[in-house]
Amino acid sequence: MSALDFSKDDGGTGPVTADGMMPLWAVSLGWELRRGRQVVISGQIRDRWWFEDRPASFRELVAGVLEARGADVVGWWDPVVGLTFPLPGHAERFAELEADRPRAGAPGAATRGSGNRGSADGSSAAGSEGPDSPSDDRQQTDARTPQADARSQRGVERRRDRSSLLAPRPGAPPRAFDDVVAVAHRLAASPDAATAFVFQDVDQQLPPGQPESNTGYLRLRAAMTDAVPPHSAREGRRPHARNAVLCAVGDVGRLPGWFHLEDPRIATLHLGPPDPSERRLWLSWLRGDFNGAPHATRHDLEALVGATDGMSGWDIDALARTSWLRDAPLQKPDKLLELHRLNVSVDPWTQLDRETVARAAAVLGNRVVGQSTAVDAVAAALQAAFVGVDFGGSGTARPRGAFFFVGPTGVGKTELAKAVAELMFGDQSAYARFDMSEYQQEHAAERLAGAPPGYIGHEQGGELTRRVQERPFSVLLFDEIEKAHPRVLDKFLQILEDGRLTDGRGQTAYFSQCLIIFTSNTGADAVQGLLSEGDADVPYSTLEAHFTRAVEEKFRAIGRPEIYGRLKPGVVVFDMLRREHIVRIADRLLGQLTESVRERHQVDLVHDTDTLHPWITERMSDPEHQAYGGRQIRNELERLRAAVVTHFLARRPNPGSRIRIGVDADGTPWVRNEEGVRAEERVRNQASARNEAPVGNQTPIRNEASVRTEQSVSAEEGSA
Repeated sequence: MSALDFSKDDGGTGPVTADGMMPLWAVSLGWELRRGRQVVISGQIRDRWWFEDRPASFRELVAGVLEARGADVVGWWDPVVGLTFPLPGHAERFAELEADRPRAGAPGAATRGSGNRGSADGSSAAGSEGPDSPSDDRQQTDARTPQADARSQRGVERRRDRSSLLAPRPGAPPRAFDDVVAVAHRLAASPDAATAFVFQDVDQQLPPGQPESNTGYLRLRAAMTDAVPPHSAREGRRPHARNAVLCAVGDVGRLPGWFHLEDPRIATLHLGPPDPSERRLWLSWLRGDFNGAPHATRHDLEALVGATDGMSGWDIDALARTSWLRDAPLQKPDKLLELHRLNVSVDPWTQLDRETVARAAAVLGNRVVGQSTAVDAVAAALQAAFVGVDFGGSGTARPRGAFFFVGPTGVGKTELAKAVAELMFGDQSAYARFDMSEYQQEHAAERLAGAPPGYIGHEQGGELTRRVQERPFSVLLFDEIEKAHPRVLDKFLQILEDGRLTDGRGQTAYFSQCLIIFTSNTGADAVQGLLSEGDADVPYSTLEAHFTRAVEEKFRAIGRPEIYGRLKPGVVVFDMLRREHIVRIADRLLGQLTESVRERHQVDLVHDTDTLHPWITERMSDPEHQAYGGRQIRNELERLRAAVVTHFLARRPNPGSRIRIGVDADGTPWVRNEEGVRAEERVRNQASARNEAPVGNQTPIRNEASVRTEQSVSAEEGSA
């Protein structure tokens, strides 16, 4: 059965099917026309489809369906070119209908219903001539002289020329929207002919929010709802249940809701991307255009059908060209889809140095102190991503890595994500952080993937999808994930499983080149209690069991255990801050303070480690302080920074000078100038040159005068 018929079998009981004659949505359109409903078509109206076993545009396909349903005239209006006729012969038929219609003031208008039809130029038929008609002139010239007859004949010719000049002539079809709507309304409300009109991109002609737009929509809806069934159609064609007046827009949300929702005679038909059977048809037609097509098997074609899920007809056509441009054969659908979607010449994953990846644990460990377990887990995932071995396939590649960092606060979870971005992509801008405390409301899920059609901000897309579309090679950190609403967490199901997410605009973001990291402090409130139970440090195994159990209970409590099931292999428990790591972190923070002083004031800041190291270790031995991790170390060192600021305001050290910072026995910070340090170094160098080592471990600080005195004494001894 041909899809042109798109009806059931003769008994009216067979299933509704569609073959290569047209896509399934076109079959639904035909059924709506048979039901007598007008249709608002939305979605991918600019995509390619097929009609009668050949690729066709949306315009060609819809026009073909309307003609197959018995339309004698198919008109198509859009804001650019006005009213056109996509099928041959329909423009002439429209001109005939326009010429046959009665015109106001035409002599034959009053007698059109009795069978006398006026001519196309507006003159009356035979037997109803006016006073200036040629027949009256001929009757008057019978009794005139030859001279009068000649003058009368010239007058008749002048009047004929004048009447033909003023008479309406057939012209171009109307262009303005209001004129076309009026014509469509008149013809659709007349049963004399089967007509169909399609108005495309009406939302661009009638922007929402303007009063004149509402009037235009009301006129268009009147043309749709006032349509009547035609009396007859061309032979061999099934007539419309009503003359068709359709509307085609890219996004139905840009139309007023009352325009298509308040009338049951108007249906809405959405055009989504091709389904698997439709993609299979596309790929069967285009198979010969792919690289490696002569050696492709049916299994290869089916793998590509699954890989192209969500792609449009134009995308599939472009995919065939990509296979040649990027030398990716049909037999490797994952690689082909990756090259087509990313459209980049350099893949950062393939440009990584093998030695850099091999020593990733050492590089990350130097930046994130005391988290060997977390660093090793992330380094292993990076190495697997570099090698490219995974369980994904058929174009549904998962992210390169997905981790769930959990542990006490301030132990380096965020810092490790930044270090990974800089190591893998050479740029910290590849790191993007999403604070999930901003997504505590249910409607906040729209911020990630974008608002649905018809809502404010729909055209902007989502924050997450837009970021991945702009920078597909990224490290995405979702900080404090436990604070997000459960509906927000649902957005991550598809990301973790299929590696993609479609925004409200219908555009898909692919996460196959991303590293995704979730951080959580779930269970951190109990760390202080664990530290207070005994004098010894809590072993890592105890912390690991505690945080793993807390995370699992959290996801069960919010009713999302399936998310935990997908994240469980990537759960990494961070260790608490041990005493042996406190000094290293403190030295790193003090080094940053030193660099800031040198850069802003050209002054050297020296740390008195003999007093600072015991002091910070003793301060962080308090279980309450230890529970806050590295952030508490920074809080303690804030007192030293304040002392340096006070010293600069009071003393104004000269550029090139040196100051020393430390703490007293009671923990009070102090800052002192180191005068004569350079002179001391010169004396030490001179003593070293004479092989005279200073006595003991202490060297007195000498000023320039003492140095000159020693030099003069040495000179006298030499002369003696």
